[in-house]
Amino acid sequence: MSPRRRTDPDDGRAALAAWRADPAGAPRAAVRTAVRFTLEELADVAPGNAVEVRVPPDGAVQAVEGPRHTRGTPPNVVETDPQTWLVLVTGAVTWADAVASGAVRASGERADLAAYLPLQAARPR
Repeated sequence: MSPRRRTDPDDGRAALAAWRADPAGAPRAAVRTAVRFTLEELADVAPGNAVEVRVPPDGAVQAVEGPRHTRGTPPNVVETDPQTWLVLVTGAVTWADAVASGAVRASGERADLAAYLPLQAARPR
């Protein structure tokens, strides 16, 4: 596991499978674990500190190469809710569609995650 990872990958995949089986009725703990797992996956595939990806209340991660941000509001921020995040990382909706609908708020020149989504680890096995 990478030093930034806190979610066991097996637990993360199991939580993602539970969410995928019933997106509207998955247990809250499974959604939280699935979100945290996929945020950590994003940080693995797009290492860096240029973009802060926020999925309140479940987690946040810094990712994508570029200038490191250390204080105050970061210049590159992506924020969305847990359900939208999970449909993005699994490929059920595209980045462009999520941004256009307002389900994802992205600000800053590096805040486009289209190149990293969907996540390979979030696809069904």
